[in-house]
Amino acid sequence: METILSVFVPIHREGHKFICVFAVITGLFFLMDLDFLVFFGVLLTLWCTYFFRDPDRITPQKEGLIIAPADGVVQSIKMSVPPAQLAMGDDECTRVSIFMNVFDVHVNRIPVDGKIIRQAYTPGKYLNASLEKACEENERHAILMETSSGNNVAFVQVAGLVARRILNWVDDGAELKAGERFGLIRFGSRVDVYLPKGVHSLVCVGQRAIAGETVIASEKGREKERAGVIR
Repeated sequence: METILSVFVPIHREGHKFICVFAVITGLFFLMDLDFLVFFGVLLTLWCTYFFRDPDRITPQKEGLIIAPADGVVQSIKMSVPPAQLAMGDDECTRVSIFMNVFDVHVNRIPVDGKIIRQAYTPGKYLNASLEKACEENERHAILMETSSGNNVAFVQVAGLVARRILNWVDDGAELKAGERFGLIRFGSRVDVYLPKGVHSLVCVGQRAIAGETVIASEKGREKERAGVIR
């Protein structure tokens, strides 16, 4: 039963209309005896269903933990100035970038317990999200949170080459818990997390992160950044 539940997970409501469209088009192909197109229609319908899956996650509970907001590969960990739109100043802090491909879960989750202080949507291009300049030139939605410890944590949804819509359903002033769902990006993109000053990441470049589960940093820790090795 556990194996079955791991495959047949809930589908996010944002995906229902897309799944229906693909299914209807596939049905029309079937009625028109276009077997070749029916095959691809079925594949696209199944992929769309898979893309919008929204599984529950087990979020670690400990004061100060900063959790991955997105599924995907840790693409880069570097010192960077937070988005100017969030008015956090010009001092650099550690930025952890998580890249989502079209097969990852795209429901994004709050990385830390705290309160939404400020949000900023910026229209832009749709460059490959793996490029460094994507964080400055692509469409993006930035959020600033004050944690329960009084620190600032910022995270940014960045549209990608295929992504055409950033969805976000949290309001300024909302008090949220790490692991709660806050948004979704269609289709393929990345999420950047700007850690509090002096806090280092606990993940490595190339490591796979799971939204709502993977601990990427701790406000309480002062451990230096970790190195990883492929084995």
